[in-house]
Amino acid sequence: MATSVLVVEDDVAIRDMLSFTLKQAGFGCDSVGDGETGLDFLKKQQPDMILLDWMLPGIDGIEFIRRLRANEFLANIPVIMLTAKGESEDMVKGLAVGADDYVNKPFSPPELMARIRAVLRRCQSDSSEEGQQLQSGNLVLDTKSHRVTVDDTRIELGPTEFRLLHFFMKNPERAYNRSQLLDYVWGDTVYIEERTVDVHIRRLRKALESSGHDHLIQTVRGVGYRFSVD
Repeated sequence: MATSVLVVEDDVAIRDMLSFTLKQAGFGCDSVGDGETGLDFLKKQQPDMILLDWMLPGIDGIEFIRRLRANEFLANIPVIMLTAKGESEDMVKGLAVGADDYVNKPFSPPELMARIRAVLRRCQSDSSEEGQQLQSGNLVLDTKSHRVTVDDTRIELGPTEFRLLHFFMKNPERAYNRSQLLDYVWGDTVYIEERTVDVHIRRLRKALESSGHDHLIQTVRGVGYRFSVD
């Protein structure tokens, strides 16, 4: 069965180009022109990935992702944001709300296909791993249910933050620089910048803050980050 992609893009020419390119590459593709219609589509069918325009009428891309990540049944769908906003703070904002990658318009179809495949490889690698639990005190990460809990209370994490925590908990007490984290957590894509790591570290700490576990993610000056229970 072909990998399915939902395109949420209000520009008809770009939407048609994306649909054509995806189908030519062997993907299944559905497309809608606004965020509200996209959310309605997800109530009936869940794609393997979403290509999401930032500047949508009504519900914009940022709000779309917020609603997606807040829904237990949709939260793990990977999202690549497509946008003409090229400033670094815009990229950070897109990643901070839970986008898995960020592509500036105009973009080349081969580059976009490479990014799609890279994100899908990361997600498929996560789902193919045998179910197991990792535990640090009362913090529990379950790879089978893809949930993180503290004393049976669920901690909401985006897909990237989940992978990041998973890696840290599997490799405690070791310091990793940003380049290493990109290799181990993001995989072999060459498009992700090192500052992306800092964005997701902040998101992970914020998610763990309410349970008092944010201190486990430590900054190692001059190196990068480590997970430590000490």
